[in-house]
Amino acid sequence: MPPTCEDGLTRCAWVTADPDYRHYHDTEWGMPLGADTALFERISLEGFQSGLSWLTILRKREAFRAAFAGFDIDRLARFDNTDVGRLLQDASIVRHRGKIEAVLNNAQRAIALREEAGSLAAFLWRYAPPEALLTTPVRATCPESIALSQALKARGWKFVGPTTLYALMQATGMVNDHAADCAYRHAVHAARAAFTRPAAPGAPTRPAAPSDTLTDAIPPSRP
Repeated sequence: MPPTCEDGLTRCAWVTADPDYRHYHDTEWGMPLGADTALFERISLEGFQSGLSWLTILRKREAFRAAFAGFDIDRLARFDNTDVGRLLQDASIVRHRGKIEAVLNNAQRAIALREEAGSLAAFLWRYAPPEALLTTPVRATCPESIALSQALKARGWKFVGPTTLYALMQATGMVNDHAADCAYRHAVHAARAAFTRPAAPGAPTRPAAPSDTLTDAIPPSRP
């Protein structure tokens, strides 16, 4: 059972008393996102998180935004080796050449994906897991995150493994992995029910979670 915090609210087991962690859990984690820039930021930060704690990334988030042009895809696609060198000297972010170069590469790939699918959001949300998966055991990946990883890698994306992409799905509302007793599970359920899943221009749209169950939650994998 998830712990009850000193404020009397029960939260997911991974939430600590750290205010940054708690604020992220209470206001963002699991809320559906449909904007390309917001999704590109999340996929980039999930890549940077690999091998590190998510709290480290949260505390550097504003610095990442400043360093990476607010994760604006078109601006990042124009970054060059001079920018890579500048970023490697920026102590306020995670200075990992491979991860920095992956963000810039992925921005270029995202532009191509927009031309293919209409938007990055429309492409990513194609892979949102079906609601039946809400009753399966705890997991760090799912068939859809594996398929999405394969699809992105085939298009030249980097640092987009299945575990990273399942964490993205959890964070951006493609699944509702708040624990069954978590005080915030119902808020995420309501937000998902009201959310219109992004689609390519002219394609039919549908709610993100018309049959979201509130009784059989999966413990999240957020470290």
